[in-house]
Amino acid sequence: MARRPTIKDIARRSGVSESAVSFALNDRPGVSEDTRARVRRIAEELGWQPNSAARALSGERSGAVGLVLARPAHTLGVESFFLRLVSGVQEVLSAGRIALLFQVVEDVDAECAVYRRWWAERRVDGVIVVDPRIDDPRPELLAGLGLPAVMVGGPDVPGSDTTGSDPSESTAARAVPPAVPPSRRPSTIRADDAGAMIQVLEHLHGLGHRRITHLAGLPCLAHTARRTASLRTWSEGRGLGPDRVRSVVTDYSDAEGAAATRRVLAEPEPPTALVYDNDVMALAGLAVATELGIAVPGRLSIVAWDDSALCRVTHPRLTALVRDTAAFGRLAAEELLAVLAGGVPRTRQSELPRLEPRESTAPPPAAY
Repeated sequence: MARRPTIKDIARRSGVSESAVSFALNDRPGVSEDTRARVRRIAEELGWQPNSAARALSGERSGAVGLVLARPAHTLGVESFFLRLVSGVQEVLSAGRIALLFQVVEDVDAECAVYRRWWAERRVDGVIVVDPRIDDPRPELLAGLGLPAVMVGGPDVPGSDTTGSDPSESTAARAVPPAVPPSRRPSTIRADDAGAMIQVLEHLHGLGHRRITHLAGLPCLAHTARRTASLRTWSEGRGLGPDRVRSVVTDYSDAEGAAATRRVLAEPEPPTALVYDNDVMALAGLAVATELGIAVPGRLSIVAWDDSALCRVTHPRLTALVRDTAAFGRLAAEELLAVLAGGVPRTRQSELPRLEPRESTAPPPAAY
């Protein structure tokens, strides 16, 4: 194996002491500008880079940001959302030569254990937290550790600086306990799931649908709570009870999406429209409808929550909510860097997704 260049190698090549090399590389006084320039030139020629572990032990930043995903591994293989989110995060971090430390675990307890270990080992300077939960233990843990964080997709936090928030969302889906001091609350990148759900429902209602089922994701997630609460409020306002408009929870996988689709389509009065919380479940639902001989969109309309190439190449092409997920990731990374630079915690609003009607939605048949 090739040996990594050290400060001793730079000192030997430069003809100065190791302490002089350290002063030169760390912009400290004690060496002349000519020596500083010569040391840096030689360090670049040798391919020397600072040791991040040693820097962390000395109290300097590690130069890394952490991201832990607590989802069953089998649900991640075909879903493109997180890949696009991470690509946006990495675009910002790589420009600042900051590493992304990524880990997948089975549940939130394991995720919290990772945060404790990273903090003890000084592995990361801050973390990007995804999938905010109801009664989420992570904000309080991170506040106690003093580990800067940004929550992606989270709701408003109490007392945060935000505009355009919907007060009806805050109670059931609030992810940040009020006990967390304001100065230690994570920043939040807010997604308007309630507004996006209303777009979908208004589109289907305008086509004439009155029996709509939302095949939701994991019920413990805050954004699932926001979407189902929005659906319930909208349906009550339209005079449509839970026997007509409702949510059914799944684990986001194609298998559960298909199973839930079979169940609801086998009911005496099946829905005429299905709204899926991701593209993978929507495609699985389309396959089930095809297998059962149910025409899409002739007898059944289908909407996918997040657009992807899969939605656009299938037949019929799926109506979907379109948003720039990579931009979502870029916004989260930019906010974390702002916090690390001394910024105060705040809530930032991401762009509202727009509904892209395609061939999978149409008016229901008169008999339905």
